[in-house]
Amino acid sequence: MKIVVLDGYTLNPGDLDWQALHTLGECVIYDHTLADEVVNRCQGAQIVLTNKTLLNAQTLSQLGQLRYIGVLATGTNVVDIHSASQHQITVTNIPAYGPDAVAQMVFAHILHHHQQVALHYQAVKAGKWSASRDFCFTLSPLTSLKGLTLGVVGYGDIGQQVANLGVAFGMKVLITSAKPKTGLAETIQWCERDTLLAQADIISLHCPLSAATQYMINRDSLGLLKPGCLLINTARGDLINETDLAHWLNQNNGFAAVDVLSTEPPSPENPLFSAANITITPHIAWATLQARQNLLNIAVNNVKQFQLGKTVNCVNS
Repeated sequence: MKIVVLDGYTLNPGDLDWQALHTLGECVIYDHTLADEVVNRCQGAQIVLTNKTLLNAQTLSQLGQLRYIGVLATGTNVVDIHSASQHQITVTNIPAYGPDAVAQMVFAHILHHHQQVALHYQAVKAGKWSASRDFCFTLSPLTSLKGLTLGVVGYGDIGQQVANLGVAFGMKVLITSAKPKTGLAETIQWCERDTLLAQADIISLHCPLSAATQYMINRDSLGLLKPGCLLINTARGDLINETDLAHWLNQNNGFAAVDVLSTEPPSPENPLFSAANITITPHIAWATLQARQNLLNIAVNNVKQFQLGKTVNCVNS
């Protein structure tokens, strides 16, 4: 089978090995593919792997030999699933390849905010410690996590890891999800979303993007948050109305840390770029070396199982 990878660079910028995929067929790997290059590059391929390159209905209608699409991510919105099913094309994704990596980034943002390591390191480099009268100095309040309330919105693999890390730091952990959760540890409590928003000192979003969750963080829900609350989003950019969040931040109501935005790469005019009290990272929570290797391993196995007639991680069965 001919295998085409449309946009392999973010998964493997050069520190991983594609060899396992090459063993499964004639394999052509592109770092990036423009929209008008997709059809030509996929011609004759039975298997196509994509991360963010779109495969819409019009494109799929022109690829008569295509039998399998492997999305190199968990979310599958880059593929027209309905059209793929009509053309009898199997679509798979990569679930749960790095929940620890994302949870780690959540706490990197939490510690960045509460411990202010970067701020003080820059001050030391600028000579302020050497010039200090005292043996230490602080430029902003430093806050212990113990005793704070962490609110986790969504309780899948990542949300569970974030909650467990919160418990390890001695935090009170509230979770909310589409359906109530039972059988939780004594240190973790389920509650309604509005209750969580009103009580948490730190809120971390981990729910999928859907019609029910799009813009769930908006002017009304932000109005429920405690003054000084830290809002973290490592899930999907469109969970947040960015204009409303920017206004809330610029009023000094609280703080935010986001690893995802509504459009990626983002427009320079995104309102969060000029907002106060926010830290933004470029969608890298998923991208530790170990998580990317695991993602690649799962992607290769997905293809292998499809070739054996034992499809796994199928999203349009």
